[in-house]
Amino acid sequence: MTERTITLDSVERLCLRALTAAGASEDNAAALAHSTMLAERDGIRSHGLLYVPIYAEHIRCGKVDGKARPVVSQPRAGAVIVDAATGFAHPAIDAGWDRFIAAARRNGIAAMTVFNSYNCGVLGHHAERIAEAGLLGLCTTHAPASIAPPGGRLPVIGTNPFALGVPDGAGGAALVLDQSASVVAKSEILLRSREGRTIEPGWAIDEHGVGTVDPAEALKGSMLPAGGHKGFGVGLLIEILASCLAGAVLSKDASPFSGTAGGPPRTGQCFIAFDTAAFSSSFSHQVAGLVDAIVGQGGVRIPGSGRKAARHRTEREGVRVDADLVDRIEALCR
Repeated sequence: MTERTITLDSVERLCLRALTAAGASEDNAAALAHSTMLAERDGIRSHGLLYVPIYAEHIRCGKVDGKARPVVSQPRAGAVIVDAATGFAHPAIDAGWDRFIAAARRNGIAAMTVFNSYNCGVLGHHAERIAEAGLLGLCTTHAPASIAPPGGRLPVIGTNPFALGVPDGAGGAALVLDQSASVVAKSEILLRSREGRTIEPGWAIDEHGVGTVDPAEALKGSMLPAGGHKGFGVGLLIEILASCLAGAVLSKDASPFSGTAGGPPRTGQCFIAFDTAAFSSSFSHQVAGLVDAIVGQGGVRIPGSGRKAARHRTEREGVRVDADLVDRIEALCR
């Protein structure tokens, strides 16, 4: 694979051009382009430029309405609901964001659910955004089914990640925890499949229930939950919030985030924000003590520190990208 270095601004502009050329509105494309840039900035290649050809394909085939206009409602003081209208998740989340944050500050706690939605990219970025607003954020999203229950072979829940964004009291995040119910994100298996690399043992089983290191066989079978039945339980918790509570389809009924089959996925998200001052006068002090107890041991990283290190490096040096991928995206712009 031949790589070349481009700036973060170039990543965002390239994505914007490709998505508008595919038929997305300027606002919708801009939200996706910014998310793509953030993923590349933080070294999360599986959610960065790799997804741009998929986004463009999904606009063209109708899996996503690139010109969708989200509809926001607020049936109660602490409840914000967004209908993504089968468009991208990012502009739908943006549409309800100000009401959501204001409601959390006013009430001490608020939740925002999104339905008729799509892949929302790096979930930790949404949690970090809540933390930067000075609030404690818990974010969940479900995905098309890819995890079977322990002892079973038929996937019924998605990789179903959750993310926790903890404010530092100074306009930033003390830590960002972002993890899926599966051993690894499905996008990592997709990335290795495209690059012709094997996956690690213990990541997935094939359609017959046998462990595999072949990403193609893994994609036909089931990913394994992290921690066995406990990881599956975490995935169920997220399914209840991001699918059932949000009014989205169940993971088992959602069409895939890859390929053109099945129509819009109609998945969902659920974000919860807490104004910590409404509950505790010592929250920031206790968080600082907790972080010190972790990093003070030496050789230990706080969740999100790897992304921050990558962020500082790419902001200074630019992003190393697959030259063939950039060429494919450039071709989409034409």
